[in-house]
Amino acid sequence: MKIAYFDCFSGISGDMCLGAIVDAGVSLKAIEKELGKIPLKGYRLESKKVKRSHISATKVDVIQKPGAGNRATQRRRWKDIERIVRISSLSPEIKEKGLNIFRSLFEAEAKVHGKSFDKVHLHELGAVDCIVDIFATLIGLKILGVEKVYASPVNLGQGFVLTAHGALPVPAPATAELLKKVPVYSSSVNAELTTPTGAALLKGLSSGFGDIPLMEIEKTGMGAGSKNFGNLPNVLRILIGNAPSTVAGKQGIPPFQDDTVTVIETNIDDMNPQIFEYVMERLFKAGGLDVFLTQVIMKKGRPGVKLSVICNKEQRDDLIKIILRETSTLGVRFHEAGRKTLRRIIKTTDTEFGRVRIKTSKLGNAVLKTTPEYEDCRKIAERFKIPLRDVLRKIQ
Repeated sequence: MKIAYFDCFSGISGDMCLGAIVDAGVSLKAIEKELGKIPLKGYRLESKKVKRSHISATKVDVIQKPGAGNRATQRRRWKDIERIVRISSLSPEIKEKGLNIFRSLFEAEAKVHGKSFDKVHLHELGAVDCIVDIFATLIGLKILGVEKVYASPVNLGQGFVLTAHGALPVPAPATAELLKKVPVYSSSVNAELTTPTGAALLKGLSSGFGDIPLMEIEKTGMGAGSKNFGNLPNVLRILIGNAPSTVAGKQGIPPFQDDTVTVIETNIDDMNPQIFEYVMERLFKAGGLDVFLTQVIMKKGRPGVKLSVICNKEQRDDLIKIILRETSTLGVRFHEAGRKTLRRIIKTTDTEFGRVRIKTSKLGNAVLKTTPEYEDCRKIAERFKIPLRDVLRKIQ
């Protein structure tokens, strides 16, 4: 499994995320091509190599063309952002992840400024910059093949930052709101190291916070911040690699991988069953590890459906919001559960139909299962107009 680790020793911002991804080898042209699917005009991306405390890094800026920006476009509300994203031709996965990140931004801004969700706007963030930074980061991670993101504790900085509302303490109130339940600290740097956009990206993407996870590093990248501090490299470091196929230990290779997941459940007996397919699709796109339905008999003998979602703890609240918004239920229950899984490795292999991703599952050192990626096989079946079952059988 391909993983990415954000090392936030000097904080995190949207442009630092994008710079780190480009520095790790993602083509800026490839990102711009995907960004072109968003109906957003009047800007360009500019990338350059800079040094921050003697460390080479990539600085990526969103340059707005003269006359392209105005008060209305820089003060977009949630409905404006949602409309732009919904009508874009981005993949459904990228759309959903981006909208979830933006939703958390607007919720944080609304709370700290005492406004309703529908009336708050992006003011300090700059709508164009914010849209580009968030979606370019999601696009870059997808190009890199990253399946899971982890992060270090976050350096916030200290002091005050000047805004349209006057001087605000660091971290800015919206940043502090976004980083609830995230490990943070403050170094002696008198500056805002973590911005609301950076905080929203980190909270929306990271599956966990702590030390560098066990991984085989393949690529690294350094994304530069705007300022140059003398005693601290103002960069965001990203490490990209694979969860190793073997783990050395005193007892040899452990047979399982152990982790903890959250299980969300609710019983439903008064909803059009056609809606379940749409709800399940949204839950998967928002980070659900598994989503399934179970027939149950409820009180007074009424038939019903139990909707179950397995997820990482960090995605729990976002998934609960989807369930409450999209279904007829009035509440959900959840609990943490231990999980043991086979170690999985995904590699791309040449076949008679072209390159296909193959998932290998191991119990210790023993290979138990090899399975071709379904989506790859489906695309082959459509391209060559042959039965999907034949593609699966031949590749298997």
